[in-house]
Amino acid sequence: MQFTESDKALHAAALNVMRNAHAAYSAFPVGAALRAPSGTIYAGCNVENASFPEGWCAETSAIAAMVAAGERKIEAIAVVAEKLPRVTPCGGCRQRIREFAEADTPVILCDMSGPLQIVPLIDLLPLSFDKAALT
Repeated sequence: MQFTESDKALHAAALNVMRNAHAAYSAFPVGAALRAPSGTIYAGCNVENASFPEGWCAETSAIAAMVAAGERKIEAIAVVAEKLPRVTPCGGCRQRIREFAEADTPVILCDMSGPLQIVPLIDLLPLSFDKAALT
C-alpha cells in the first residue's frame, strides 16, 4: 500500500506526541494526530490519572485540541501505540471521531515505523449514527 506524505506526516506527529503520554497506570502510551480541512495537524496523547481508568485517550486529546482551535472537521486521523502495532481507536473514541468525521474518513493505523493500513471509519464503527440521526 502506498502512503502519501500527508499520511506520513500524521504518523510522525502521532509518534512525536506519544512520547509525551502520561501512561503511569496502563504503561500503554498512545499518540493520535488528525488533519483538519485547514491542513492543520492536531495531536494528542493519552493522559491517565490515579482514578484509572478515568483519563483521556490520545484521540480524545487530539479532538479537544482541534475543537479548542475552533475547527470542527476531521479529514484523516492516525493512531500509534508503542506496544501494539496497528492499534485502533477504542469504541468511545470511534464515536468521538464520528462526531467530527464522515463515514469514509480515513483512519490510519500505524506502528512505530510508519503507517500500516488505512481503514474507513465506517469499517471500525459499522451502523454508526451522527448528529443528523438525533434531529
